[in-house]
Amino acid sequence: MDAAGNVAHNWWDAVLRGFTDTHTTAVPLPALLGILACSVVLSIPRPTWRWFGLYVTFVHELGHAYAALMTGRFVHGLRIGLDHSGRLVSSGRSSFGAAWSGFWGYPAPALVGLCLIAACAAGRSGAAMSVGALILLISLVFLRNLTGILVALFSAAFAQVLILFAAPTTVNYVVLALGVALSVGGVRDLFKLVGVHTKRRERLAASDAFILGRTTGVPAYVWLAGFTVVVAGCSLAAAWLLWGMLTV
Repeated sequence: MDAAGNVAHNWWDAVLRGFTDTHTTAVPLPALLGILACSVVLSIPRPTWRWFGLYVTFVHELGHAYAALMTGRFVHGLRIGLDHSGRLVSSGRSSFGAAWSGFWGYPAPALVGLCLIAACAAGRSGAAMSVGALILLISLVFLRNLTGILVALFSAAFAQVLILFAAPTTVNYVVLALGVALSVGGVRDLFKLVGVHTKRRERLAASDAFILGRTTGVPAYVWLAGFTVVVAGCSLAAAWLLWGMLTV
C-alpha cells in the first residue's frame, strides 16, 4: 500500500473508531466559564463575528439543505457570502417540503450546538466529529461558490485533524466548545432576524420568516415564533446538559 493509501486507511480507521469509542470528561467550572467567554467573544464583537459568523451561516444553510433532502427535494446548489448572506436553491413538488426546508435555517446552529454538547456529555465526541467530517465532505457536492467551499474545506480539515491526531480529552473539549459557540451564535442570529422585522424592515425581503410568510400565507410572526421556540428549547436543553457535566 502506498503512502496515500496508508493515510486514507488510517483516516477511515479513525473515523470508524469515533463511532465505537467513548470517553467522558469532567468539566471544571473555570473551564466551562472559559468556554462560555470564548463563545461570547466569537459571537458578539463584530471583528470576530465577521469570521465565525461565516461558519454559523454555513450551518444555517446546511439546515435548509438537509431539511430539503429529508422531504425528497432536489438540492441544486448552496452559496454563502462574506456578508453572511446565504442562498439555497432546491426544487420539488411538495409545498410542505419547501416550508420544511425554509424553516430549518435559523434553528440549525442551536440544534447542532445542542447535539454536540449532548455528544460530549455522553462521551461520544468522537462520533460527533466522525459524523461531522462525513457531512462536511458530502456537503461539498452542494456548494457553488468559493466562500462556501473554503468554509467547508477548512471545517472538514479541522475535523479530520482532530479525528486523526487529538487525544480524546482534547476532542471532548473542542466539541463542547464548538457546541456552546454554535448555541450562542444561533441566538445572536435570531436576535439579528428579529431586529430586521422590528427596526431594519428595508431588509425584510431576505428574511426567512418573511419568505415563508409570503409563500405559505402563514404570517411571518408565526414563523418567527417557531424559530424562537426551537432555539430557546435547544438553548435551555444545552444549559441543562452543561450543568450536569459541571464539576466544581
